[in-house]
Amino acid sequence: MTNNADHTGFSKGKLGQILIKRLDEAALFSEPGPGVTRLFCSPEHRNILPLISHWMEQAGLTPELDAAGNLVGRCPKAQAGGKTFIMGSHQDSVIEGGKYDGMLGVALPLLALEALRHEGITLPYGVEVVAFGDEEGVRFPTTLVGSKALAGSITPNQLEARDTQGISLKEALITFGCSPENIPAIARDPVNTLGFLEVHIEQGPILEQSDHAVGIVTALTGIERHQVTLIGKAGHAGTTPMSMRHDALVGAAEMVLAIDSVLQGTDDLVGVVGKLDIHPNAVNVIPALVTFTVELRSPEAAIRHQGRDAVEAIVKEVATRRELAFDMENTYSADAVACADWIMQSLEEACTQVDQPVERLFSGAGHDGLAMQALTDIGMLFVRCKAGLSHHPDETITANDGETATRVLMAFLKQLTPP
Repeated sequence: MTNNADHTGFSKGKLGQILIKRLDEAALFSEPGPGVTRLFCSPEHRNILPLISHWMEQAGLTPELDAAGNLVGRCPKAQAGGKTFIMGSHQDSVIEGGKYDGMLGVALPLLALEALRHEGITLPYGVEVVAFGDEEGVRFPTTLVGSKALAGSITPNQLEARDTQGISLKEALITFGCSPENIPAIARDPVNTLGFLEVHIEQGPILEQSDHAVGIVTALTGIERHQVTLIGKAGHAGTTPMSMRHDALVGAAEMVLAIDSVLQGTDDLVGVVGKLDIHPNAVNVIPALVTFTVELRSPEAAIRHQGRDAVEAIVKEVATRRELAFDMENTYSADAVACADWIMQSLEEACTQVDQPVERLFSGAGHDGLAMQALTDIGMLFVRCKAGLSHHPDETITANDGETATRVLMAFLKQLTPP
């Protein structure tokens, strides 16, 4: 690249500025409140589709909403059934999240394809970019719905998962305008799929510490989620003697502290009790029913299983001692998966071509690649984020880093030679 302009037709720095502007615009499609709250099959999800569709059209892709709530853009080669390389990330967010988690991996590859189009380059293979409907698993007690649909691994039980209003995933998809009975038909053919690549903010501090704009992911962490239900007995808070109470919330509080102690004391294991619901949730009534979630993450399955066993033992011991009925249900599980060597090598070559240092690092977060690896080889490009902060309104990347990542992806696509 020269100091003023390069052969893409975009002046130096312009791609990064366009990217940030697009992500700022996407962030407006949110529930009121701090940060970005855009849940699967919500009005905000519906309202952002025309914007993403416009980006797809500018990139030379034809957009289509599929049966699982994904917005998919395909180039003519992909539409004609040619061998296709898939890129993308998720449009949904956590509650009061940031504007770059997920959406960066939708906007950036579309911008890269648009820049290649301006350059006059036609790729010798098909390309599709997917804005997955659900990755975060916030609205429903299941996750990776969109990527599992492409990988052909959606189960009927997932479609029966219900949100806090009692609406099933299947019902939500129908209301959204999708046909969930057609989900099996959208599974991609592994023989026709060249690979999958996701661009994502790092959500960690490693790249910032090394002062690198981008990093090449080697593997995605294993994750499992559980829902614990405790059943006690409601009673008048002023007239029931303390010694006679079966307080589900007190039992849950003891469990949460004990689970945190396990996590604090186990190397290479992280986790959280992230959601807690209380019934009847009244100021003068002893809590009769409590549910809470437990999420465990580790790159090593044995360590994660060790953590799970410890959590189960804690729940059983506390519930038995406090005379509470209990249940612990596994709601999600995915083993760690490795990124393909050929994709990592291609990304390294692309970094070198745009004068970027090569850094490989592990992802402590789960991503759509956890599901897509059942379909095809996966890869991931991380982009530096300020202080490693994510799932927070202050989540930040710079235009310069966005520019760098876009040009790395362009170089990757131009020299892509799948095995």
